[in-house]
Amino acid sequence: MDALALEATGGKKTVNGTAVTAPLLTQAPVKRKPAKKAKKAVVFFEVEILDAKTKDKLCFLDKVEPNATIGEIKSMFHKSHPQWYPARQSIRLDPKGKSLKDEDVLQHLPVGTTATFYFRDLGAQISWVTVFLTEYTGPLVIYLMFYFRVPFIYAPKYDFTTSKHWVVHLACMCHSFHYVKRLLETLFVHRFSHGTMPLRNIFKNCTYYWGFAAWMAYYINHPLYTPPMYGEQQIRLALIIFLFCQIGNFSIHIALRNLRPPGSKTRKIPYPTKNPFTWIFLLFSLCEINMCLPVAFFTLVGFIQMTVWAKGKHRSYLKEFRDYPPLRSPILPFIL
Repeated sequence: MDALALEATGGKKTVNGTAVTAPLLTQAPVKRKPAKKAKKAVVFFEVEILDAKTKDKLCFLDKVEPNATIGEIKSMFHKSHPQWYPARQSIRLDPKGKSLKDEDVLQHLPVGTTATFYFRDLGAQISWVTVFLTEYTGPLVIYLMFYFRVPFIYAPKYDFTTSKHWVVHLACMCHSFHYVKRLLETLFVHRFSHGTMPLRNIFKNCTYYWGFAAWMAYYINHPLYTPPMYGEQQIRLALIIFLFCQIGNFSIHIALRNLRPPGSKTRKIPYPTKNPFTWIFLLFSLCEINMCLPVAFFTLVGFIQMTVWAKGKHRSYLKEFRDYPPLRSPILPFIL
């Protein structure tokens, strides 16, 4: 009550008839919360996707976030066109241009807030793991069929017989070792920058691997087969070369695997390491070695295909990396 009286009298109080000024009661200062910073308005994109051939509009995506990737845009496009799953799509800035990468970010591309992309159908796709498993399982099984001389391959009297030449058994072991190694590398070593390839390509690849495996196996395991003209010296030298190449091939696959962290599509320039087999990177962009007439023809065709791949890989390295070593050749030092 005294406090209320003081407020009413302006802070004065009478004591023994004398007016005494009392201190005024004041409220504690109220702390003000700092004003929140205004959030920047997000500018959403509008994305239209046209057919690269006909220029017909296939899809319009509204309110696409600026940090959306091409991979995410493919997933949105897939929802409206289920027949074209993301791996089957090629999204481009120009109808005849190169496909954009899945990791490309929308706001970093040379487009406005209303972006126009062009779509091409890449056709049915198949994973690279499935491709390699199919390619390498075929030769392994086919060769063993000839080695064990299953019926309907040679004359009936040779069904399930074995060759009397030890080099034939050695060849089977080497052939089987090579393809078992490739199957295991596919499952546990290789890391692929592209998840899929066109399904139609697998028929071409399998024709090469399966067809040559059957052609070579037929002659090597034939009942009338004769050993090499230079005898055991030639066989031993060939075995040493084979083992050397297999170890080198595996070393290169490990070196290439270590260039790409798990779950990423990072690309780096391969350089020599402490492993002497990697020293070939001083002169090569790509290095692969493969070991009767069918064998020679198989090697020739394989070398031609490897040359095509090596040149393509070499060109991509030169475009992507400005500091790519200038002395490297695609497959043969200073020649090719």
